Amino acid sequence: MKKILVPVDFSKHSEYALEVAAQIAREKHMEICVLHMIGLSESVLSKNEAEEYKEAQYYMKLAKKQFKPFLEKEYLNGLKILQLVQNYKIFSEINTIVKELNIDLVIMGSHGVNRAKDAFVGSNTEKVVRTCEVPVIVIKRPRHNFTLNIVVFAFNFKDEIVGTYKRVKELAHFFHAEVYPVFVNTPSIKFLSNTTIEEKLAYYKERFDIQDEVVVYNDTSIEKGILNYAKKMNADAVVIPTHGRKGISHFIKGSVGESMANHANIPVITFKTST
Repeated sequence: MKKILVPVDFSKHSEYALEVAAQIAREKHMEICVLHMIGLSESVLSKNEAEEYKEAQYYMKLAKKQFKPFLEKEYLNGLKILQLVQNYKIFSEINTIVKELNIDLVIMGSHGVNRAKDAFVGSNTEKVVRTCEVPVIVIKRPRHNFTLNIVVFAFNFKDEIVGTYKRVKELAHFFHAEVYPVFVNTPSIKFLSNTTIEEKLAYYKERFDIQDEVVVYNDTSIEKGILNYAKKMNADAVVIPTHGRKGISHFIKGSVGESMANHANIPVITFKTST
């Protein structure tokens, strides 16, 4: 892993993500690519070519001016920083940058649930999570001493989880972290008996060579189970698989995925699954 992408809007939440990126980049000798999206409106782009170019240049210069104070941080001293300004309006287009620059990891700030429009699912952060082909670390508060020693991985009994599990193990190896897969069993129509769970675990271990112990944790909801188990393990992050079409809700039905990302006090790492 060589490059980290940090999409920024110059908010304090962007700073949280940037500081975490700096800590990782310094320890792992990585480059940071800082991206700001100006998202010119249709009214600007519908002008004649000369006017459109002039106005676009104005916004580009304005964004570059904002970079100067934003990047004047002591924790960035000595690190290689690439500044990018793109006229993207759709946050899913960030995956284009990921491909073009061979980005290995995306770190984003999230506003959490301060206001309804800042909710994780349906927000810009969720759009990046849903479409990004590399791991995304979501940071919601300052992490001056970011570590990744213990990660809890939300496991389910679907074949597509196996590829994600292997990628999580690779990321964990890079950080010298331990992975703790957990399956949350809830008192719902999808409740699984001990016998069924044992059969499924045996099947996955034999067919897919899953060597880590998958812990079965009983709780009233998947969200609570994952967070409670993470707290019990004193985990540094929770890893959630996500689907390209439906986002986190593909893994955790309904609004639980949104609540999971919004209310977790620890960083959330997402991996896009492949079907």
